[in-house]
Amino acid sequence: MRMPHIISTLLYCFDRQGRVLLLHRRRPPNQGLWSPCGGKLRTELGESPYQCACREAAEELQIQTTPQDWHLTGLVSEEAYEGQAHWLMFLFELKHPLKTLPPPIEEGTFQFFHQDELDRLPLPRTDREKIWPLFWQHRGGFFAAHCISSPDGPDQWTIEESWRPSR
Repeated sequence: MRMPHIISTLLYCFDRQGRVLLLHRRRPPNQGLWSPCGGKLRTELGESPYQCACREAAEELQIQTTPQDWHLTGLVSEEAYEGQAHWLMFLFELKHPLKTLPPPIEEGTFQFFHQDELDRLPLPRTDREKIWPLFWQHRGGFFAAHCISSPDGPDQWTIEESWRPSR
C-alpha cells in the first residue's frame, strides 16, 4: 500500500529512581495518550537519527546532549499505522538520568512513572502490546521489529533482530 513514510525518534529517559519519563500528548499522533517524547527527522536537511534525538532533547526536554549520550535500543517499522502512514522509529535511551521533570511543552505535559504503573495508563495500542515489552527485554541491548498494522484485528509482528545484554 502506497503511503508516506515517516521517520522518527522516541526518547526513553529515566530519573534517578529508575522511573521512565512519558509525555501526555495534546495532539496527534497519539493524542490523549502517554508515550515517550521524540519527533520526526528533518530528512530534507539530511539529519541523522542521533542528531534528531539530540535536537528533540533540546527542544522538548531542555537538555543538551551529544550522540554519545544516547544508546540505540530499538528500531521499529510500522506498516500502515492507523491506515495513514508507514513509520520507521528509532528508540533511544538516554545513558544518564534526568535530574528534574521537564516543563510542559506545546505537545503536552511530562511525568515520571515506575514500570509497573504503565499498565494503568492510556498508551498507544502498539506500544502496550509490543514496543514496551520489547524495550524492557532489550534495555541495554538492541532489537529490530516490523509491524503490519491491522485496525480490526491483531497486528502482525516480526522480530528481525534481537540482542539482549547479559545481566
